[in-house]
Amino acid sequence: MIIIPARIGSTRFPSKVTADIMGIPMVIRTAQAVRQLDSVVIATDSEEIVGLAESHGFRAVMTSEHHKSGTDRIHEAARKLELPDDEIIINVQADEPFIEHEVVERVYELTRARVDGESILAASAYKRINNPEADDPNLVKVVTDAEEIALYFSRAKIPYPRDHHFDDYKGHLGLYGYTMASLNRYCSLDPSALEEIEKLEQLRILAHGYRIAMVEVKTESFGIDTPEDLQRAIRKHLL
Repeated sequence: MIIIPARIGSTRFPSKVTADIMGIPMVIRTAQAVRQLDSVVIATDSEEIVGLAESHGFRAVMTSEHHKSGTDRIHEAARKLELPDDEIIINVQADEPFIEHEVVERVYELTRARVDGESILAASAYKRINNPEADDPNLVKVVTDAEEIALYFSRAKIPYPRDHHFDDYKGHLGLYGYTMASLNRYCSLDPSALEEIEKLEQLRILAHGYRIAMVEVKTESFGIDTPEDLQRAIRKHLL
């Protein structure tokens, strides 16, 4: 199952998930982009979004307005849906209206192959980015080991190229795969100091000694954080 967390509030871009993209709200365009892969549910704290979802043929689940992360929101929705422990759940961010379904499929396959609920709690993806792109703190960087297990995520430029120019960073995509069992375990963990410092929820997993499996993908999509991002994405995909 694909669950899209859609919080109505946003400090940098108010109500961004309902922003118009060529006549379709952003969250609906995201759902349409991935609907061919699996059942799609929108987890939200907004009656407005519930209405939008239903008017476009998607199921929506009302969740608490007090969740601090999208993962906590999809967990509440998954529990309300009474999903079994072996159900694969893909968390697709509502601000990825141009996400390619092939990218989501790669994370689905990795989740099925590697997420065990014991040592590996989640699967995710990265794309190659260059040195100037890596300067953007909104584009999270990840470093991995030889088996493509995440070592750390940061808004800072990692690894730091001390002695030479480096132009091969890994940009993390806000896309996660869980089983219901591993999602339950994640949401039982206490928030970590690293998570609070970087404002990156995935660091909770690493801070508690669990692991995240990663896969490299090719994508033109990117998360939309500002009105300027939205206009850039629309221009890019109209060309």
